Amino acid sequence: MRARPRGRAGRTAEPRPGAPPGPRASAGSADRPARNCAPCPRSPPRAQTRAARPPRPAMAGLVVSGTQVSYIGQDCREIPESLGRDCGHFAKRLDLSFNLLRSLEGLSAFGGLEELVLDNNLLGDGLALPRLPRLHTLTLNKNQITDVERLLDHLAEVTPALEYLSLLGNVACPNELVGLDKDEEDYRRYRCFVLHKLPNLKFLDAQKVTRWEREEALVRGAFMKVVKPKASRGDVAASPERRYSPLPSASRELTSHRGVLGKCRYVYYGKNSEGNRFIRDDEL
Repeated sequence: MRARPRGRAGRTAEPRPGAPPGPRASAGSADRPARNCAPCPRSPPRAQTRAARPPRPAMAGLVVSGTQVSYIGQDCREIPESLGRDCGHFAKRLDLSFNLLRSLEGLSAFGGLEELVLDNNLLGDGLALPRLPRLHTLTLNKNQITDVERLLDHLAEVTPALEYLSLLGNVACPNELVGLDKDEEDYRRYRCFVLHKLPNLKFLDAQKVTRWEREEALVRGAFMKVVKPKASRGDVAASPERRYSPLPSASRELTSHRGVLGKCRYVYYGKNSEGNRFIRDDEL
């Protein structure tokens, strides 16, 4: 009696007697049972993927990095319409420094701005911002703003989330950068008045707002506006501006070499001078 061959790789074992018939193995794909598999997810088309990315800068001088848009030093007198059309829907930070801007008419396209830099422009008291509810940083350094109260009232209305404001280099910000007649007391009063108008500020002119300044602004901020009396036309015509000089008027010409005797406004006694201790009484 011959022995049955065992099942090995490449050979087909004979079925046992009485066993149910199993599926036939065949090399062809026609005899294989159909599988109910879910279709594989396809990747989105390339056109849709490209549309989600920020557009590449097409304007000369335009720099786009994520949600930051910079258009610096282009000498533009107004915000280009194409800038708002291409970048206004995704920009969160906009830098328009070193231009010749006198108005911000095209800024309404940037409704989601959080930071706005407008340094070194020609913006004056007619500055009009659109409503920017998310804006928390605004810099207006070195412009032509003179009326600080008008500006602060406008910012309190259109920028409710403002926390950082810088006005250095404007006449409205009284410090040594705009005139030698300004002193630290004028600048302290200015900070107190600004905090009275915008109590949510955390930084003013690159300096952190202190607790003492908030308390002072709450009590006396309304009376801290820096106002100096303006001379009338009659006073200006009657007394022209003249700088003080201890010498008489006849000796102020460069060609005059005559000796004159002038009376000084201040008298120096030399009590605190270190050099007097080396001078003897007979040498005086």
